[in-house]
Amino acid sequence: MNPEEKVKPGTNHRGAIVTAAGTIALLSMGILYSWSVIKANIPPEWGWADYQKSLPFSTACIVLPFTTILGAKLLGKHGPRRVVTAAGILAGLGMIIPSQSTSPWVHTLAFGLLIACGIGFTFSSASATSMMWFPESKTGLISGIVVAGFGMGSAWVAPLARASISANGLADTMLYFGFGMTLVVVLCAQFMLFPPAGFIPTANGKADPVSATPVEEFQPRQLFRTWQFYLIWIAFAFGSGAGLMVIGNLALIVKDQIGLAAFGAIAVSALALGNGGGRVLYGVLSDHFGRKAILLTAFLLQAGLILLLMNMTAGSPQANVPLLMLLVAVIGANYGANLAVFPALTRDYYGPKNYAMNYGIVNTAWGMGGFILSQLAGSIRDVTGTYNQAYVLSTVMLVIAAILTGFLKSPQRVNVLSVPDKPGSSVST
Repeated sequence: MNPEEKVKPGTNHRGAIVTAAGTIALLSMGILYSWSVIKANIPPEWGWADYQKSLPFSTACIVLPFTTILGAKLLGKHGPRRVVTAAGILAGLGMIIPSQSTSPWVHTLAFGLLIACGIGFTFSSASATSMMWFPESKTGLISGIVVAGFGMGSAWVAPLARASISANGLADTMLYFGFGMTLVVVLCAQFMLFPPAGFIPTANGKADPVSATPVEEFQPRQLFRTWQFYLIWIAFAFGSGAGLMVIGNLALIVKDQIGLAAFGAIAVSALALGNGGGRVLYGVLSDHFGRKAILLTAFLLQAGLILLLMNMTAGSPQANVPLLMLLVAVIGANYGANLAVFPALTRDYYGPKNYAMNYGIVNTAWGMGGFILSQLAGSIRDVTGTYNQAYVLSTVMLVIAAILTGFLKSPQRVNVLSVPDKPGSSVST
């Protein structure tokens, strides 16, 4: 930790401040999940094809997991205050630069790369730093709060962006959001710091009991020797990709398919609330009923909901505002299950010691799934005029994800596909 990042021993209340600062910083970055509002308001005179309108969002999805890994490395060297300050500046530039251009490639490079860096750096720093201040018995709760903050960011960003676009136009809205995001994130960064050396968090004034159960610690390179990793990666890519396909196109779906254009931004907010709430809810449920059972439930329920969304068209009996809001909120919750349960599953299967890097590798599935599905959806709509085939494809992928999840079992006992590095042990640490 850096010299300027010292606090007095016994100041565990600072953990709440650090967690709040990280959560607020991520809340301010809800523009990623609000991209569909920007996409739906790109002027026709810009001449963008639908797949080009999806490029900034899908590029950010595929880049974000790698920036999270990089952010984790920078965190150890420079501390959360400096890393998150840099993140705020990068994220702001990701909105300010494209606000001065009508080129899809400028938007893709600036938004897709810089926003991803800002979010990735903040996400890795906020989660890891906040959990350092709390005992092991509360890490799930604290992690859920921080992650839910990011998931619910678009609940306020989407309606504000829509109102601003109507009043000021798209370019000025992006400019204002860029400066505002920079200000909020940089300010929050000043409250983020590591605990002092020797700091021991307590639960209700008492030392937190540590599990005595020994676990095998997998190094990142050892993930690739376990067949479980490949099933987890595919299931994560398919499950999150289906949700991101809806998220990235929701405002346009509401406008063109369902005929309720005025409620597009509200639908994005409803999905964001479901997304954030689902991360906490499914995380808690997975602690009680098991990771596999909850993932299976979320995947199969999501498949049915996406088919229902496909049949919700303008003029149909289902095309009413209350049902739409309920539908997208539950879709958001099921998507959020991926971001809550797969991190826990990774820790369960591969141990806590190398969790940050191991989950960073697993999390590349989230980016790849989002990139492929959002791009396919845009291309399908360009050719067919609807998202119907994309809905069907997403449903099939969700069913496959459920099937793969059903075969999962922990590698803690039957571990690797090849001979262990050290004789007499299933893995080397």
